[in-house]
Amino acid sequence: MLRKILLICGIVSSVWYVITDVIGTLRYPGYSYTDQWFSELTAEGAPTRPLMIALNEIPYNLLVLAGFAAFGFVTGVVFPMSTREVAAAGEDTLRNTMHLPGTAVMSLSLVLAMAFGSTLLGKRFRYYTYATIVTLVVFGVLASLQAGRIATNEPTPWGGIYERMNIYPTMLWVAVLVIGLLRAQKAR
Repeated sequence: MLRKILLICGIVSSVWYVITDVIGTLRYPGYSYTDQWFSELTAEGAPTRPLMIALNEIPYNLLVLAGFAAFGFVTGVVFPMSTREVAAAGEDTLRNTMHLPGTAVMSLSLVLAMAFGSTLLGKRFRYYTYATIVTLVVFGVLASLQAGRIATNEPTPWGGIYERMNIYPTMLWVAVLVIGLLRAQKAR
C-alpha cells in the first residue's frame, strides 16, 4: 500500500508541476510563456515568487523527495535566479550565481535516475527513456545558448518553450514510469 501511495505521488507531482506553471504564468503581469523561463516565475523579486514557492516548489519537492528533488528545492528556493532586470543592472547575487550549477546537478541527477529507471519496464520503455533523454539534451543545449541573454535583459525568443521542453517531458516520463510500475504491481 505504501509503495502504491508513493508511486501515485509521482503522477500527482508531475501534473501538479504543470498546473502550477500555468497558474504562475497567468499571475505574472507581462510574462511570456513562450519567451520567458519557468525559473523566472520563482526568481527573487518576481511577483509570483511567494505563490510559486507555496504552490510549486514545496509541494512538488515533497512529492518527489529524492536527489533530483533535493537539488530542485535548493535551486528553486535557496538559490533562485534573479529577475532579468536585476541581473542586467549588475545587482547579481551569489544566490543567482549558484542557480545555474544547482540546475545542472539537478538535471544530471534526473538523467541518471532515468537511465537506471529505463531498465524497469522492458524494451519499449527503455527506448522511450532514451528518446526523452535526447529531447532533454537537445532542448537543454538550446536553452543554454540563450542563458547569457537573461543576464543582459535581452529577449530570449522561444526560451520559455526550450526550458519547458526540459520540464514537461520529464514530468511525462515520471508519470509513464509510475503507471508502468503500478500495472506491473497489479499484474503480480
